[in-house]
Amino acid sequence: MEHIHLETKNLSFTYPDGTQALRNVNLQIKKGDKIAIMGPNGAGKSTLFSHFNGLTEPTSGHVEIDGEKIVFERDTLLEVRQKVGIVFQDPNDQLFAPTVKEDVAFGPMNLGLDYDEVEKRIDEALEMVGMKGFEDKTPHHLSGGQQKRVAIAGIVAMRPDIMILDEPTAGLDPEGVDKVLDILNKLNADGISIVISSHDIEMVNEFADKIYVLYDGEIIACGSKHEIFSDKELLSKAHLKAPVTTEILYKLKDYGLDVDCKKVGVDEVVEEILKVKKV
Repeated sequence: MEHIHLETKNLSFTYPDGTQALRNVNLQIKKGDKIAIMGPNGAGKSTLFSHFNGLTEPTSGHVEIDGEKIVFERDTLLEVRQKVGIVFQDPNDQLFAPTVKEDVAFGPMNLGLDYDEVEKRIDEALEMVGMKGFEDKTPHHLSGGQQKRVAIAGIVAMRPDIMILDEPTAGLDPEGVDKVLDILNKLNADGISIVISSHDIEMVNEFADKIYVLYDGEIIACGSKHEIFSDKELLSKAHLKAPVTTEILYKLKDYGLDVDCKKVGVDEVVEEILKVKKV
């Protein structure tokens, strides 16, 4: 049986002013998953993420990590945050130390590790994100992409089982997006389950194996990218666009060509077009 790392059960959250941000959210993150959570602004993505490692306590329902319900006590929460690392959308919410090295050291030191182990983890994490040599730099003097990579390194140094990244490529140039994608794929290859939220359809198309669509605090769909991106009605309801590859197939279908609109990868779409051409 596949190991379920994290599961939400009928998770609901209402803000003190009565605004309901999440309604009966049920989702599962299994070992090695690459998941994207998509939805328009205000759908509840950031609120949902803050429940994953106990930053926010649900109004009803609960979150389970490795089958254990999150209990809101200091020791349990420390353990949860060691297993589930969150990288916020804005690195400035995360980077506050005077140097890159001290920033990355913060998590491991909080775990009470000895000096040598902390040093080793800083080295490994900065190496992993391509930021070796920046140890003594001030985070606020780095580019947006570099700050994002340092924020990721700070979480990597904690050796979590699951990494949650809120809009990991927001505001980055194409090269920055590619670098972050490479890091996420590398982490996933090392056995870490990755969950991202993103508006970047093309990036999600490239990265995610499974997509949850969150709309007005509810999960309104879940499936592979082939299923989600080929569902025009769903995308329109959730204010999402289809990847450009899907748009091309829809256009061909409108022209009466027999193409499979569930194909999303560039290579798959080229194959579809060539198949039609041969016919």
